[in-house]
Amino acid sequence: MATWLPAVLLVLQVATASSEEPILEFSTDTPINNVAQDLQTGRVYLGAVNAIYQLNSSLYLEARAETGPKKDARGCTPPVSTCQDLKDTNNTNKLLLVHSDNGSLIVCGSLYRGICSLLNLTNVKEQIYYSDSKGERTYAASTEEHVSVVGVMATLEIDDKPFSVFLVGKGYGSMDSSKLISTRIVQNYRDWVVFESIIEASTVQAVPFVPKYLHDFRFAFKNDNFVYFLFSRTLGGTDNKNYSFVSRLCENDNHYYSYTELQLSCGVKNRYNKVQAAYLTDPGKVLAQAMSESGEYGNVREWDKVLFVVASSEEGTIESALCMYPLKNINQKLLAIVTACYTNNDLQNVLFYNPFNFCDAYKCGADFLPSPLASRQEFALRANPVFIRQNLLTAVAVAVENDHTIAFLGHNAGEVIKVHLSSHPEAYNPGPGYKTSGYINKNLFFDKTQAHLYITTEKKITKVPVQACHLKSDCQSCVAQRDPYCGWCVLEGRCSRRSECSRAEEKNGWLWSPDQQCVKIVSFHPPNLSCLKSQQVPVHLVVCLWVCVSVTLYNCSLGREDCSLCKNADPKYQCVWCTQTSSCVYELLCASREPEECPDPQITDITPRFGPLKGGIAVTIKGSNLGIQKDDIKNITVAGVPCKHLREQYSVSTSVVCEIGPTMINKTGEVEIEVGRGKKGISTKAVRFTYRNPVAQSVSPERGPKAGGTILTITGMNLNTASKHDLQIMVHNVPCQVPSDHLTVNVQYGKQTTTTISSAFQFSSNPSVSDHQPRSSFIWSVLFVSLPTQPLHHYSHLYTDQYCFKSTFKNDTSIKFVSPAVNESQFFRAYVQLDNLQTELTPFEYHPDPTFDRVFHARKRVFVVSQGRGFSKAMTAKEAQAFVGDAQCNVNTLQDDKLFLDPPSTVPSARSKRQRRDTSSDPLDLVIKFGNGEWLVGSVRYERKYNLPLPIIIPAVLVPMLLIIAISLVCYRRKSQQAEREYEKVKHQLENLEESVRDRCKKEFTDLMIEMEDHSNDISEGRIPFLDYKTYTDRVFFLPSKDGANDVMITGKLDIPESRRATVTQALNQFSNLLNSKTFLINFIRTLEGRPDFNARAKVYFASLLTVALHGKLEYYTDIMRTLLLGLMEDYVHSKNPKLLLRRSETVVERMLSNWMSICLYQYLKDSAGEPLYKLFRAIKHQIEKGPVDAQVKKAKYTLNDTGLLGDDVEYVVLTLQVLVQGEGPDITPVKVLNCDTISQVKEKIIEQVYKNLPHSQRPKVDSVTLEWRPGSTGQILSDLDVSSQKEGRWRRINTLAHYNVRDNATVVLSRVQHTQQSYEQNHENHEERNALLEDDKVFHLVRPADELDEMKSKRGSIKDKSMTKAITEIYLTRLLSVKGTLQQFVDDFFRSVLCSGAAVPPAVKYFFDFLDEQALRHENVDEETIHIWKTNSLPLRFWVNILKNPHFIFDVHVSEVVDASLSVIAQTFMDACTKTEHKLSRDSPSNKLLYAKEISTYKRMVDEYYKGIRQMVSVSDQEMNTHLAEVSRAHTDKLNTQVALHQLYRYASKYYDGIIMSLDEDPAAQSKQLTLRLQQIAAALENKVTDL
Repeated sequence: MATWLPAVLLVLQVATASSEEPILEFSTDTPINNVAQDLQTGRVYLGAVNAIYQLNSSLYLEARAETGPKKDARGCTPPVSTCQDLKDTNNTNKLLLVHSDNGSLIVCGSLYRGICSLLNLTNVKEQIYYSDSKGERTYAASTEEHVSVVGVMATLEIDDKPFSVFLVGKGYGSMDSSKLISTRIVQNYRDWVVFESIIEASTVQAVPFVPKYLHDFRFAFKNDNFVYFLFSRTLGGTDNKNYSFVSRLCENDNHYYSYTELQLSCGVKNRYNKVQAAYLTDPGKVLAQAMSESGEYGNVREWDKVLFVVASSEEGTIESALCMYPLKNINQKLLAIVTACYTNNDLQNVLFYNPFNFCDAYKCGADFLPSPLASRQEFALRANPVFIRQNLLTAVAVAVENDHTIAFLGHNAGEVIKVHLSSHPEAYNPGPGYKTSGYINKNLFFDKTQAHLYITTEKKITKVPVQACHLKSDCQSCVAQRDPYCGWCVLEGRCSRRSECSRAEEKNGWLWSPDQQCVKIVSFHPPNLSCLKSQQVPVHLVVCLWVCVSVTLYNCSLGREDCSLCKNADPKYQCVWCTQTSSCVYELLCASREPEECPDPQITDITPRFGPLKGGIAVTIKGSNLGIQKDDIKNITVAGVPCKHLREQYSVSTSVVCEIGPTMINKTGEVEIEVGRGKKGISTKAVRFTYRNPVAQSVSPERGPKAGGTILTITGMNLNTASKHDLQIMVHNVPCQVPSDHLTVNVQYGKQTTTTISSAFQFSSNPSVSDHQPRSSFIWSVLFVSLPTQPLHHYSHLYTDQYCFKSTFKNDTSIKFVSPAVNESQFFRAYVQLDNLQTELTPFEYHPDPTFDRVFHARKRVFVVSQGRGFSKAMTAKEAQAFVGDAQCNVNTLQDDKLFLDPPSTVPSARSKRQRRDTSSDPLDLVIKFGNGEWLVGSVRYERKYNLPLPIIIPAVLVPMLLIIAISLVCYRRKSQQAEREYEKVKHQLENLEESVRDRCKKEFTDLMIEMEDHSNDISEGRIPFLDYKTYTDRVFFLPSKDGANDVMITGKLDIPESRRATVTQALNQFSNLLNSKTFLINFIRTLEGRPDFNARAKVYFASLLTVALHGKLEYYTDIMRTLLLGLMEDYVHSKNPKLLLRRSETVVERMLSNWMSICLYQYLKDSAGEPLYKLFRAIKHQIEKGPVDAQVKKAKYTLNDTGLLGDDVEYVVLTLQVLVQGEGPDITPVKVLNCDTISQVKEKIIEQVYKNLPHSQRPKVDSVTLEWRPGSTGQILSDLDVSSQKEGRWRRINTLAHYNVRDNATVVLSRVQHTQQSYEQNHENHEERNALLEDDKVFHLVRPADELDEMKSKRGSIKDKSMTKAITEIYLTRLLSVKGTLQQFVDDFFRSVLCSGAAVPPAVKYFFDFLDEQALRHENVDEETIHIWKTNSLPLRFWVNILKNPHFIFDVHVSEVVDASLSVIAQTFMDACTKTEHKLSRDSPSNKLLYAKEISTYKRMVDEYYKGIRQMVSVSDQEMNTHLAEVSRAHTDKLNTQVALHQLYRYASKYYDGIIMSLDEDPAAQSKQLTLRLQQIAAALENKVTDL
């Protein structure tokens, strides 16, 4: 304890001010009837009049469902379309229950005789079930407002199967059913329909019984397989006094035999006789001990359940009390009631209901008992009130904190009070938010963390914290509350909960006691302690009553460097100025006495150093010992001139501010200050003040636009006089008028001095740009852009989105700019900036620089023609220039691909000095200039006529030839040496590339592992979104079908008329029995496979239907599969290539095998292989989304698939968006995105991060949300395409974050699309706008595909250009290596989990592999390689490859196309590893094959060892396999759509009916079993088929 005691001294006086938690509330339009809470999600559901509200835990509205008013009549039996006198009727909510097992909310209202409905828990606007045509058996609630209804969820076994039900306790209404207690089923079963009462028991449903005793149900709960109801009722007859009862029955009682009632008595003579509300919870250690010691409740342990009941008195004034009933005492009394009936002991004193003398004639607890068993008042369970209140208590909730029990009691005055339940219960103030307006109803409950309390009044629900400890700032007031929630956290010096105090477990670390004890210091040694030196100090603390002593350590010298500051310290700290040390110290630490007066003041600086002669400016004097208070300043002079003390700006001892007075002449002098009793301080010569007058002479520029922004430069003398706080500059003092007169510019110094410049500045009209030429520019060629303007001003710039250039020439009517050179051909917006006025130049675009192909030579006075591309894109004939040698040509005609020039009439000279010296240089350079761009496009030769003799011609030809040969030999040798150097250089570059790829892999892998830690944590917490068995089988079996997710096997919806449903169901059951005949089923399958129109797709679908239909008997299904496989093997071994067996799903049995493997390996996927597969999927998805992904062409920068590789180097920036989800609280979620992401991609990443704890199917869809960017006070809706989308020719770019200029840490709001009529019309308009945008345009994202013009131009390109383009594209293949290296560990982990032999191998794999080995031994031509192929085809290629390529078959995830492309590469690698064939790779092999070429051999060894290990395992017997299959059938069959599968199977039987009948007639075994007759009977029942019957 000694280690923390010194810290106590520092915190005893410090109260940490924690921010007060806001009070959350939600108001409704109509009264609230019921409230329900989903304990899994924390959502709160309000059942109000005419509405159901869905709120999150912070009471933000998520959804609302309207339930009324609707047309209804009091005596009407639904449906109301047949009723008379209908009128608008309010719908009062009578019952609200959360059914988490199937994700529904049970809602029962007062309309339509109390019919209920099922709403979606995640969106109450979505109705799951409702029917008003099932009759009185489904009327669960009451139509009358005063009749109370309670309910509780339970489980009931029917036919040895558990069913979810809810029990309803309901009072009597004149139009209601007579069922006091009823059990309602929530699914259709047998002849029962949803919400039907499935138990008929006369004991609680007899007609004479209900109206005689008026029941008021208040509470229902379940505990230890019992269901309890708490209610009050009258005695019947003329006695209207209420009595409180608790009733109990077994949860699994199918007849209500166990229903028994016990009267509860609260107070002397049952004074508090009418129960109002109740709460069931543990009592807590302290209360349990107090209850046991009282002797009233027996022995109560802290884990026993106690029923806390608030009841009111009906005698005289309204008075209420809280009573406690241990649940075990209630159960003991109920047992005594039943025992008394059996033994007939003191029966009349026990039984309350006794209208008939039934106990002599009937056994107790029988269904035919005319009345329930209940106790009289003499046998009631009594309890004394623990708390009494002089008004009506209406609600109760109880919590345990630090072994203490706190009751929260609501009453009719609109307040919730807290009561500490102990041997002496005491009420105390709960804190803010607990007092509301209106009646507190019974819906009082805690949130999931027990840290907040929900309080419900008539039209409002409020969420308040259970404690308000932070409002108490000291120990005494904290413990004085006597609130078990609040204690004094000693080391932190604040009032807090024990759980929030960091070292509360240490002795005296957290102080709380009902005696209000705090810490008291009785001794402290040594008496002084240095703050700068660490030292162990013995401190003795004792606990005292009522009084606390504060001890404070104080450092006198800190911030008190001079005497005046020291004397200004609070006297209670006893600080003195010690002259010996010249410091401020504690009084007892100074050997000498403190001087009565401080030293003379010292001046160290003044600001400013210059001022005008008229004065009026403030001067700040800085120094030390400048007084203790403002009255100490007696006199101030500056340069001999009095200075007025500005008292309000005085700072003790260190700073004095005064306003200087006027003087007549320029002068310089010291500053003098007089303090206290004549003590004076004078500044040094280095700190002096000068009086002088500023003179302003001119202003530049002389005019500027009314838009402002013009920077004025004022020139003159002595302008730095005074400080900027005293300086004001004004252009006249009138509003801006255009055009204005020449205005005066005023420069004011302080209050008295002003210098002016007359007629110095004029406001003129804003300039306007009327035209600009040219309207386009080349990329690198700099052109002059001319803009006519009126008028022009001083500052002007031309800039695009990225580049800025100043003007090169300007006058009042025009400006010339040099167009900026840009680095690529794309759309740039161009602007002219004139002071504060910005004007966009439209149109202005950049084109690729022109290219030149060839030049036609010309003779004198003949045209020179130059051919190329792009000449006229951004240049006219007048702007183009051409030169032959040093002479300029006339540009005659300028076309896009041709340039016609008039050459000089005389032969020009060469442009370069070298050519001028070389007189033999006949060809002259042809140079074209566009703007500042200059191109040497060829040469022009002027032909001359020569007549040379033959002796001169021959040497002239031979000598150059010999020279050329010599030069060629020298060049060849030099080229060879250069090639060798280039080879070494390329080799070095490849080594560097390999090193960089290795480093990049390492870095990417490290980053990925760090990012994957969060996913690993989610997985360790069980957050892998595994699909349930039904969804898994639906997707594996039927998702690949032609109807996909709409397949009838997935939806489970059959269109069968109600009138024929019973007949069809019975016939399908007969058909199921027929399928269980092996003779029939084999004939059925072989008949279908013999038909030519029974194609491969039909075989696959038929096999999946058969799997579902026979799922209840998987051992029989396995037997059928073995039989068919044996026949298939015989065909392949004897007449076909045996290695092709099971290679494809060309037969029914091959698909049956696939389904059988899927069924048997489901649990193995969940237990073992699922986690590494999920990690691999998440790692691939994360790695791909780290870089750009083209949303249009589905290509990514980071991928494993070369065909899906983004072949362009897209620039991007990682942004972090601060995401606020509308309607889900104020929490902001940071989400990392790329600025090149489309808006849809950004939405996907936001949904992925915000709803990461929800599976994909429960997350909002991208189209169902909107994204709003809030850069300031206004917001902007972001979308993929809108009117601002950039357009390049016929191509339109999809909008990205960069398009909207969204920056890092920007705030965006994600909101749901509201499906109202207005939103529908708005969406319709948006779709019309989008269609209009796309009508004539093609859309691209990152990479624009080559259009027709580009393709045509590419055909003209040279072979060299094409090869260079290909080489450049393939450079990006190194990214495959980087991604592969990053993901390698995840791939290896998955392969190891799948190819791991031993105890982890599913029994089905061992069983089937042994079956293949046995069959191979029976055939001589089956070698080891063939067995290997059989096993590979049956398991890895048939099951694992399917799951690997489709993770959404086993997980609730979305697999995008780019992720699917990478998974396909890994799946192909897995397939290659499972084959025996050696893969010979070459330079022409696909990149995907080359990528994992090195690892294939390792994986092949793993496969061989896996097969070998399985062969060595202990065999799985038929009995063991059948036992395992039976367990699978029993666990999952009831979840599948078996009836639908039978119906679909029969469609095949109907289609091929004649062939099946013929096959059965030819089979003696079928004839003996009369299978033909049975099929005919089924056909007659199902479709009224005319048969031989």
